[in-house]
Amino acid sequence: MKKFTALLLIFSLVMLSANLYAKERRGAKLIITKTDSQQIEGELITVKPNSLLLLDTEGKDVSVGIVDIKVVRIVKKSKVLLGAGLGILIGGGLATLIAVPLSARGEGWEWFGGEGTTGGEFVLYGIIAGLIIGGFFGADTGAGETIQIEGMPPKTIEFYLEKLRKKARIRDYK
Repeated sequence: MKKFTALLLIFSLVMLSANLYAKERRGAKLIITKTDSQQIEGELITVKPNSLLLLDTEGKDVSVGIVDIKVVRIVKKSKVLLGAGLGILIGGGLATLIAVPLSARGEGWEWFGGEGTTGGEFVLYGIIAGLIIGGFFGADTGAGETIQIEGMPPKTIEFYLEKLRKKARIRDYK
């Protein structure tokens, strides 16, 4: 019993100490299109008063002046798989909640495809519907945002810069 307790204690310490190694905060991934049609892609390090500082894909710091920016696109990770997985669980679960009582009574399938439809098929249809609907919701949730900077009034640009500041690695750059 003492060996089991010691083993459990060591395992707990190892697993729980992994949380102590805090990851460095990452900035949002941006694709900036400049007014001269040049594109710069990288991680947002900070928002300066008149520019954005990025860490580009080659590991170099790149500063882009606000006046030179046409469009900023915030790239997010896709959540299609997460949405589809949740959709499968919800669709299958709801279909099961409906199918089990109806199958137990031996009734209710006429309205859903006639006499040949079984409770198992109903659950399968629920899973497929959940997969499709959840996938669409996940894709919509993971969609990035595009900000048109060129031609905006200064107050609106300041609003979007504040929004970008919240997504930067270093938020409170002075």
